[in-house]
Amino acid sequence: MIYTRTIPIEFCHCDPAGIVFYPRYAEMVNHMVENYFIDVLGYSFAEMMAAGQGMPTARLEVDFRKPSRLGDRLNWTLAVEHLGRSSARFLVRAEDRIEARSTVVWMERDFTPSPWPEAFRAKLEAYHA
Repeated sequence: MIYTRTIPIEFCHCDPAGIVFYPRYAEMVNHMVENYFIDVLGYSFAEMMAAGQGMPTARLEVDFRKPSRLGDRLNWTLAVEHLGRSSARFLVRAEDRIEARSTVVWMERDFTPSPWPEAFRAKLEAYHA
């Protein structure tokens, strides 16, 4: 399965040339991961933090293919490309504009990598590409 979401390109995303300033894409990739957790796993980052858990990004790779401009509405997709014991690599795409790989690590209160909770693992596996 693939998670999808539309993100409009707004003024706050753009540089003076009117195209997306490249660090804003990193924010949009994180937006996709965060909303995937809310919509699919039913667990928000706020709930995660309140429970003393975390999911920091350990690696982020982005290929920039084509600029996006103010007013564009990009259709984004997210799939789980790799699922490890305590990590996951998400393949995130915005049409023909960018392709990103975001690797996250599940952590419990002691800030050490921990196995994915079983309820999450099953849902992550359903989105494995």
